[in-house]
Amino acid sequence: MGNQMGGYGMKHKEMLLKALNEYDSLGIAGQIDYQKFCLYSLITHSTAIEGSTVTEIENRLLFDEGISAKGRTIQEQMMNLDLKAAYEKSMRLAHLHTDFSIGMLKDLSSLVMKNTGSIYNTAQGSFDASKGDLRLLGVSAGIGGRSYMNYQKVPGKLAEFCEQINRDRHQLMGTEDIIAKYLLSFDAHYQLVTIHPWADGNGRMSRLVMNHLQYEFGLVPVKIIKENKAAYIQALVDSREQDSPEPFRTFMLEEHIRNISSEIADYKRSQEMAPTNMLENDTVNDTVNDTVKSAASNLSITEQKVLSAISSFPSYSYEKLAACCSLSRPTVARIIKSLRNQGFIRRVGSDKTGHWEVTGK
Repeated sequence: MGNQMGGYGMKHKEMLLKALNEYDSLGIAGQIDYQKFCLYSLITHSTAIEGSTVTEIENRLLFDEGISAKGRTIQEQMMNLDLKAAYEKSMRLAHLHTDFSIGMLKDLSSLVMKNTGSIYNTAQGSFDASKGDLRLLGVSAGIGGRSYMNYQKVPGKLAEFCEQINRDRHQLMGTEDIIAKYLLSFDAHYQLVTIHPWADGNGRMSRLVMNHLQYEFGLVPVKIIKENKAAYIQALVDSREQDSPEPFRTFMLEEHIRNISSEIADYKRSQEMAPTNMLENDTVNDTVNDTVKSAASNLSITEQKVLSAISSFPSYSYEKLAACCSLSRPTVARIIKSLRNQGFIRRVGSDKTGHWEVTGK
């Protein structure tokens, strides 16, 4: 693994550090429930790369309210629930600075594949993917793709991987070299995919291990947007064919810069739309007029939250308001009906193209 800057040069380093500095200065990571929603986004995009069609909003409802997504298969939803459990375990281990080991990786893999893993019967014996067992068969990168290393080499290579990653982690732990820490996490991802220890779930595990290191180092975690799946896979292929981590490192740096820049832009737009009228500390903000504030004092905290969200984003759909308030869509729909009946809000225009107006009681 190594952490030299390589062929992408200073441009990517400077761009990423500039984006991260702005990200920190805006206090984006300090928002309420940031860590939770960041985790949900990581999970959604990671499973989407594997074919899941569950959206971030649907995952929020699934994780927080236990509400199943309509039109999504049980397998898709279990894939997301399993990955959530694996990430939560990984984050606890990262917080404790637990060293990597084959046992640790198998344990995390067993969580990733708990409800979607299969039992394989081979000439070399049986193994259970849902238990995190290492593969006992050969695998290739799709039809016509290159084969991964022989399964007999996997235990030894995985032990070398853990030894190397532990040595590099400890060397970087006390430094302020953000770029080197990111590069280590990217290399760990690439190396684990190259070893391909399991019959299934290698992609999810590799992204989890990458994020694990980023959490341990206190970095903003990197996600691969599902829309960039093809470029992501091609970067892995290029690195493998060139026997060099450089193509993958370059892609990951550029992906992180794009995603951080996008989050910054979204945050700035939200501030421009409603710079002072978002709900703070579970109370209706001062920008809601005195009549509404006085009447809203008799509402529940949840009702106040929805009212404030409507005041800030009057054109939002029920789904977006639900995501904004960390509530289920049925709950938001019920509260909106109540607020409307009480005279706090009224609908202006059609259901499809209109918007809400906060009127006061």
